[in-house]
Amino acid sequence: MLAGTGIALTLGAITLLALESGEVVIVRSRDWGGMSSETRTWIADEGGLAWIEAATPERAFFRDVRASPEIELWRDGRWQRCRAEVVPNPDGHEHVRHLLARKYGWKDSWIGMLADTSQSVALRVSCAAP
Repeated sequence: MLAGTGIALTLGAITLLALESGEVVIVRSRDWGGMSSETRTWIADEGGLAWIEAATPERAFFRDVRASPEIELWRDGRWQRCRAEVVPNPDGHEHVRHLLARKYGWKDSWIGMLADTSQSVALRVSCAAP
């Protein structure tokens, strides 16, 4: 019993390390009614744009972005006004998966063993100049 608890705690600690030790941003989105919510997520950059991923199309923040693509992004210690554009699958999925795997390495692989992202959706994010 004690060994099982130790293993569970170790796996939980590795998962927390994987999720939180790389760059994590906060996306503030708004639903159809204007209510805001915040989501912590990974981010990757390419060609002056940022890329984030909704692990599944059912994620609340993804529904919010479809309702209103204007978002706020907490990054580098400040909020930025941004616009998120859905990049259709399969190209969007493959592209964001490649970018996140390249940036997060083993962390992305670890989380990939725990969460099914086979239906994830890519969001290309452009932010206003500071």
